[in-house]
Amino acid sequence: MPPQSIDELRSTVATMKAKGLNSQQIADELSLSQTTIQWLSSSQQPVEDHPADIRVGWRSIAVKGERIEAVSEIFADIMMEEIGDEVDSIVGISINGIPFATCIASGMDLEFSVARSISEEEGGHLSEVFAGVEGKRVVVIDDVVSSGLTMRKTIEHLTNAGAKVVLCLVLVNKTWMDEIDGVPLRALVRAARI
Repeated sequence: MPPQSIDELRSTVATMKAKGLNSQQIADELSLSQTTIQWLSSSQQPVEDHPADIRVGWRSIAVKGERIEAVSEIFADIMMEEIGDEVDSIVGISINGIPFATCIASGMDLEFSVARSISEEEGGHLSEVFAGVEGKRVVVIDDVVSSGLTMRKTIEHLTNAGAKVVLCLVLVNKTWMDEIDGVPLRALVRAARI
């Protein structure tokens, strides 16, 4: 069962840090923002001062390939609605965007690339094992947008690598943003605080 209380989350974060995971990796694993992970890492912070965040659990989807494929078909349908076939490559943000991006690329016969989020400070890295993005129109896939920082840095990195980012897709948008740096942002679900 996933951690429910602040103390359980703090314990989980401490355990993950002890295993060598950085704040970005922990944020990915728990589907929380890096700001929340940093707050949870500081046991001195009072519970009342917690950052406004929403924990997203999508393990029910993640445990079955057929479910990931089904969600990926929805992503592909949204892509067609938004941009038609004006795309050359699908970019999955590691780690949680990769399974969806893989399925979408396969189902639409497109190239597949992987962008790794390193940390808030360091930005990201485009894997050279997968397709290059220079001169290509790309769609970026991730599981959650919390603050938009990871997506913003990924867009910047891809643009610097010569790609034209035409759309960003996520399972859950925890903000009220409909675009990031001029690139349309679409989500299957918006879960933003009001």
